[in-house]
Amino acid sequence: MSARVHGEKIWLDGRMVPWDEARVHVLTHTLHYGLGVFEGIRCYRTDDGRSAVFRLTEHVRRLFESAHINLMSIPFSREVVTQAVLDSLRANGLAEGYIRPLAFIGDGVMGLNPADNPVRVAVIAWAWGKYLGEEGMERGIRCRVSSFTRHHVNAKMQKGKTCGDYVNSILAKREALLDGYDEAILLDTSGFVSEASGENVFIVRDGVLKTPPLETVLEGITRASILELARDKGIATQEATITRDELYIAEEVFMTGTAAELTPVREVDHRTIGSGKRGPLTKALQDAFFDVVTGRDPKHEAWLSYV
Repeated sequence: MSARVHGEKIWLDGRMVPWDEARVHVLTHTLHYGLGVFEGIRCYRTDDGRSAVFRLTEHVRRLFESAHINLMSIPFSREVVTQAVLDSLRANGLAEGYIRPLAFIGDGVMGLNPADNPVRVAVIAWAWGKYLGEEGMERGIRCRVSSFTRHHVNAKMQKGKTCGDYVNSILAKREALLDGYDEAILLDTSGFVSEASGENVFIVRDGVLKTPPLETVLEGITRASILELARDKGIATQEATITRDELYIAEEVFMTGTAAELTPVREVDHRTIGSGKRGPLTKALQDAFFDVVTGRDPKHEAWLSYV
């Protein structure tokens, strides 16, 4: 069971407020209809004792792009939201942590048209460990292919992180957990591998690193980072469709995301993946990723925003 999230301060609509006073009305439009956008961002303690946010610029950019896709106008600049992320970490005394910027439609009128209801913005930061568990990072997790299908690209626009879209993820995740698995992998409407409930999916086959193309998946920031780190290492990469049975016969499978970081998969639908443990390419990319976020990789220091 996950620990209750709690902290000292939350940035809400331009000011820091005590954690338990960051409240909204029950008629908040997003609460009823799901139209809101968010990001998940991580801050890491670097080897020199400082704290650095991973790819903060890219995350804030995607937040504003998600809002634009959904016809929401965020009433603060990107610079203000970026500073709010850093200020939230300081206000909560976090050397490491997870940050959740959220833009949502406030109360006013009801009905599907939010009209002139205000767009409100919160930035929340808290301590959060390994999303899929410390053991999962080393040993690998067990997954099932979900009975739920990922959104069609014209039903749910794939470039935005929209709050209501994650009902699909919740259903898939709960189904997997109830069936004794750790995570769900969803197929797209054509039957090809799309994403996990909250992560991008990679496989290794014949030494080639392969991940589904952006047409059917969220443009993951960790996904893009891993592809670049793989190319740095001379690993062949492909962005191409993956069939369900390709998962079963892959040498390695892993997932990427801000929360999950880079988590190996040891089993899918009762089929052992490779040797049944974290593979060598997965381990190499894990090491490369953590070298970046802890400040040990000067080549990618631009991906870090120091607090």
